[in-house]
Amino acid sequence: MSEEPARNASHNDAGGENKKDPENTLDNSEVVEMEFNEDGEEDLKKTLKKLRADLKEAKAQKEEYLTGWQKERAEFANYKKGEDDRKAMFSESVRERILARFLTVIDSFNMAFANKEAWEKVDANWRQGVEYIYGQMNTIFEEYGVKPVGIVGETFDPNIHQPIEMVSTDQKEQDHKVSVVIQKGYKLGGRVMRPARVNVYEYKERVE
Repeated sequence: MSEEPARNASHNDAGGENKKDPENTLDNSEVVEMEFNEDGEEDLKKTLKKLRADLKEAKAQKEEYLTGWQKERAEFANYKKGEDDRKAMFSESVRERILARFLTVIDSFNMAFANKEAWEKVDANWRQGVEYIYGQMNTIFEEYGVKPVGIVGETFDPNIHQPIEMVSTDQKEQDHKVSVVIQKGYKLGGRVMRPARVNVYEYKERVE
């Protein structure tokens, strides 16, 4: 009879060792270091001061991380914008080079049309076909924003005109006006692809 209670007591002790007291169980992430005074009692003022210092440090770290993230985000946005701008500039440069290659073809058409007397003698059907092709090319140029520059009578502008010869005139109002367009120039948007080659009037007072 005496052995049975001993076994039960031993069994209960073993089971008791495996049980955990919930009041003594703490999550490591929630442990707060308490401050104690000389008597070993908890000092609430010191504990509160330490908690405030820890909170301040946490806020400072948060601001640092936020600032760093915002900086990285801004730098990435600037990089992406720069890449987009470089791609656009490269695409524009390629388009300009391709269109510039066709300027010599347009020049050939213009030279053929310049001698109206000789052009009128060409077979009508053949002439209409060539003029149709010329019109198609001009339409393509217009779609891409290419416009001709250089008109007889306009004021000379070194930004769009290349002077070839100065032509004397006694008419003062003609001074620095384009007298002849030798070769048309072209602009793509706001940029000059090729200046117009022109002769320019130069006023000289008539000597009696």
